[in-house]
Amino acid sequence: MDDGNKKDDLGNKNDGPESSSADKTIKTLHPAYSVTNIQSKIRILDGVKVLDHIDGSPSPAETDVDFKSWQELDALVLQWIYSTVSDNNLPRVLDAGPTARHAWLKLEKVYLSNKKARAGALETKFCNLTLAACSSLDDYCENLKDLANQLEDVDHPVTEERLVLQLVRGLPAEYDTTASLINANNADWDLARSMLQDEIIRQEARQKTTHSVLVTASGQQPNTTHNRTPTGS
Repeated sequence: MDDGNKKDDLGNKNDGPESSSADKTIKTLHPAYSVTNIQSKIRILDGVKVLDHIDGSPSPAETDVDFKSWQELDALVLQWIYSTVSDNNLPRVLDAGPTARHAWLKLEKVYLSNKKARAGALETKFCNLTLAACSSLDDYCENLKDLANQLEDVDHPVTEERLVLQLVRGLPAEYDTTASLINANNADWDLARSMLQDEIIRQEARQKTTHSVLVTASGQQPNTTHNRTPTGS
């Protein structure tokens, strides 16, 4: 008599409908549960379809059959956030609310607040940087460029025109002529930097020439020794 169960070729018992149900559960398990190291997966969160837990998408109604699975996944995303936030910000995020969206909004607020303060500090450094404060022209240019890049990172981009203007503004008086030429020619960053490098070469050559003239005018001569036979010896 057939009891509704079947055996495979090796004689193993197949439980039929129950086995199919278990297979279905395994196949529909959300891929987010397979993530063991969220720090290595941050860039592919959209690949496992969890962005709707932080982008403001509405959650299913509590009476919806999908609500429980959504709630479990939301708790998982929330744990991801807790595990990647800094120790300083963790207490603030813990008080944000019960969902991943609450935590995300709190972090966004903290980040934006920090970003404004960071932008203000970088702006001050950028405007006050001078050639005299740097070891060389190359160092000066690299520092200006680096500050401009950092300002862009906090949503305060610096245009190339403003970068050149700041480059000129931080020059000492002996560069006034070259600075005027840079402004008059609307030079871009590369051209302005090249013009300043040429000016440094001219100034160094002029200093060497001036030093040679001063040495000659002072009557200093190379120290030479002449071997002479004393008279009357």
